[in-house]
Amino acid sequence: MANLGLGIIGCGNISSAYLRLAPLFKGLEVRAVADMNMDTAQARAAEFGVKAQSVEDLLANKDVDVVINLTIPDAHYGVTKRILEAGKHAYSEKPLVLTLEEGVTLRDLAKSKGLAVGCAPDTFLGGAHQQARAALDEGRVGQITSAVACVQNHGPEGWHPSPDFFFLPGAGPMLDLGPYYIANLINFFGPVKRVGAITSSQTATRTIGSGARAGQEIPVRTPTNIHALLEFHSGTVVNLTTSWDVWHHKRNHFELYGTEGTLYVPDPNFFGGTVEVGGKDGSLTVLEPWDHPFGIPNQEHPKHGALANYRTAGLADMVAALMSGRDARCSLERTLHGVEVMTACLKSGETGDFVTMTTTCSRPAALSPAEARALLV
Repeated sequence: MANLGLGIIGCGNISSAYLRLAPLFKGLEVRAVADMNMDTAQARAAEFGVKAQSVEDLLANKDVDVVINLTIPDAHYGVTKRILEAGKHAYSEKPLVLTLEEGVTLRDLAKSKGLAVGCAPDTFLGGAHQQARAALDEGRVGQITSAVACVQNHGPEGWHPSPDFFFLPGAGPMLDLGPYYIANLINFFGPVKRVGAITSSQTATRTIGSGARAGQEIPVRTPTNIHALLEFHSGTVVNLTTSWDVWHHKRNHFELYGTEGTLYVPDPNFFGGTVEVGGKDGSLTVLEPWDHPFGIPNQEHPKHGALANYRTAGLADMVAALMSGRDARCSLERTLHGVEVMTACLKSGETGDFVTMTTTCSRPAALSPAEARALLV
């Protein structure tokens, strides 16, 4: 596979992960980085041995075929639109956009120009989640009739030195962490038919707990506690909770309830983890991790220990899809549907009504161990 030239716009913390991990994959070669702050771009470029450019120069760079949008969520729409207008394929960090209308505009623009748009998260391509997907497809626990999905903690204000944007419209736990859960639910069950939700916020302000602004209060202007019901076209009903109003809990990230048992799935924010099966007889079996390359630990996390981190796998899959003409797993179709699901949950919380989806998508193709290995150098 010939390399496609990659450019990165946005040189914050997440850019180091893309620059560090891209060389693991075939077809990926980062050729330039850009940021609104040229000093930031130059520092990141020097760290990884690539060229630093202005945003305008990067978009005009003939050696760049795909541009990765790593800006803040509020800028995602405008930057991705500029990427497409420059005639380049785009891959964005999550969420793709903050409204369905913005996503439809990008979809139509990309289609008119014959360009591809992909979007993280790609963690559902991880070894543990693909093993869970395989167990479902094999009928290991029968037909899934219902499920619970849960992300609960007390939010980022305790550790993030400038957490203001997390508590403004366009963020909150649903749009910040929900993409990992929605992408994996689509991986398991396909598209959502309708949603209903109750939303709230525990407090009107939050207190910053670290950094130079420690002790400062910031406003909360988006729901921080969302309890949603998702009805899938497959017939599965999922109770999804995303909350930053919880100090401690013992709930699992995913429990999938089937006619023949229960499947326990690990945190979708990571590529690895343990998959368990609960039987009709009350037994609990830990599945032996299969030989999937995206489940093998490759970094040490200060809090979680040895972790599998293969962020950019979705980008590599999109590049391979462009080369072969197949569907990309982290496609615009699926991420746009995910945006509608998340924003519909918030809308339902405001109105008290169920919201029927206007978009749909196909279930992504499974990623077998052999197919994953084929993406690696």
